[in-house]
Amino acid sequence: MDAYTEKADKMWESLVADDIIKPDETASVLTYYPGDRLFVMARAGLSQVLYDSNVLKPGDKIQKILDDGTGFAEISTELLPEYAGDRIFILTPADDEAKQSTKEMMESPIWKNLPAVKNGHVYTIDIEKSDSDASTREWLLSQLPNMLKK
Repeated sequence: MDAYTEKADKMWESLVADDIIKPDETASVLTYYPGDRLFVMARAGLSQVLYDSNVLKPGDKIQKILDDGTGFAEISTELLPEYAGDRIFILTPADDEAKQSTKEMMESPIWKNLPAVKNGHVYTIDIEKSDSDASTREWLLSQLPNMLKK
């Protein structure tokens, strides 16, 4: 654990030092599930890596989900502006219906008007590569810098 924490801290410090990200930027992790259900992730998989960094922060609405001890919450597309961070990570779903819902969201005026979208701060990652296990978290440490530098 100590080796992982040290590696993670160095990665985040490097991203801040290189001016890739600014301290206290907010981030949100979104994904669709079948049934056209949009979820914001708070304490599950990728969001754990992001929020444990003490660099990328959850926005106020996501912080409330965390404070409530919940791992995620279902939201409507209309609420995206309230949950979208300075950086948005999309977990690409495996299900075809959920993939279509994601595509439709990303073509919507609400989506296109989000500051993170306008600033090019949207990143996608396969939902199956965003678990909470140790090897996935280690893998994410190698992938996040590449994603954020694009």
